[in-house]
Amino acid sequence: MSKDKIITDTGADKAEAPSKVDALPAVVQLPAVVKLPAKLPPTTESRDKRRWLKRGLLLLVLLLAAMGAAYWWFHAPAGLPPGIVSGNGRLEADEIDIDTKFAGRIAQLLADEGDLVKAGQVVALMDTQDLAASLKKAEALVLQAQQTLDAAKATAEQQKSQALLAKQELGRAQFLVPKGYMPKETLDQRQQQLDGAIAAQNAAIANVGAAEQALAASKHDVELDNVNIADNALVAPREARVQYRIANVGEVLAAGGKVFTLLDTSYVYMDIYLPTVDAGRVRIGSDARIVLDAYPTRAIPAAVTFIASQAQFTPKTVETKDERDKLMFRIRVRIDPERLRGRANEVRSGLPGVAYLRTDPAVAWPAQLQGDAPR
Repeated sequence: MSKDKIITDTGADKAEAPSKVDALPAVVQLPAVVKLPAKLPPTTESRDKRRWLKRGLLLLVLLLAAMGAAYWWFHAPAGLPPGIVSGNGRLEADEIDIDTKFAGRIAQLLADEGDLVKAGQVVALMDTQDLAASLKKAEALVLQAQQTLDAAKATAEQQKSQALLAKQELGRAQFLVPKGYMPKETLDQRQQQLDGAIAAQNAAIANVGAAEQALAASKHDVELDNVNIADNALVAPREARVQYRIANVGEVLAAGGKVFTLLDTSYVYMDIYLPTVDAGRVRIGSDARIVLDAYPTRAIPAAVTFIASQAQFTPKTVETKDERDKLMFRIRVRIDPERLRGRANEVRSGLPGVAYLRTDPAVAWPAQLQGDAPR
């Protein structure tokens, strides 16, 4: 075969046989990548829920605001007329400390915190065994002094008889000596005997006085021991409520050791602070009302019992009027003790409230401050 033939055949073969590259598709079509959104759009149901939630919260806020406005409307006092001023404070009661008079051990506690005690009621007893022994000794000394006094009185009676006898013998001697029936020497002896008897009688009388004083001193010792024993029974001086119990049974306290703190339910007051302009118009005895936050519809009649002579919250020396207007004076408003009688259970110390003071007696109290009867 010729060379050209070979070449021609080879080219024909190439032209007839398909190429491997031509057998593959020109472009491979891959599926497109789906991009998800960062946040799925809310569904209709979730949008409705959010909408109703917002509406509910808004309705709740409006309801609370309406309730607050209604409370303020019904409970806030009306505007005060000229001649009536007010100040905030807390209801207080005088504190009474129940202390020991002598050092000793607590034997019994007869009250506890919160108890209402009467005037003169025993609230604690101290151990008085040592005082009881001292009392027995003093009583024995009283008996001894009484016997000494009796003996002194008997001796005084005896000396009185001796003096009377000596006086009678002297009288006889004075009658017989001038008549010569008795020597003059006997008269002198009888005179000396009478003088000695009178001196002995005076001494016996003095001994009686000393014995009486000794008896009185012994009796005073008995009284002192009884007083000391009585003072070891701690009593409430007034009707009061036990606020604190500081000590317990068995504790040994020094003289003046505190056992209880009581609140005097007959001395209830409120301290308020007023500026200079208002405080200057207030007088001792001015009519007042106290309204507690816990009882906003009850006005308690009271009176001014104290006005501070010095201002509070500012320097001692104030030169300008603006600074003088900042001066605040403490004023005490006290509830009438007669009004508190029988109402000890209603006294609540520490309750906040407002005190209203009438600076002009001609001004009438507003309706909400007329009295303490509930409206």
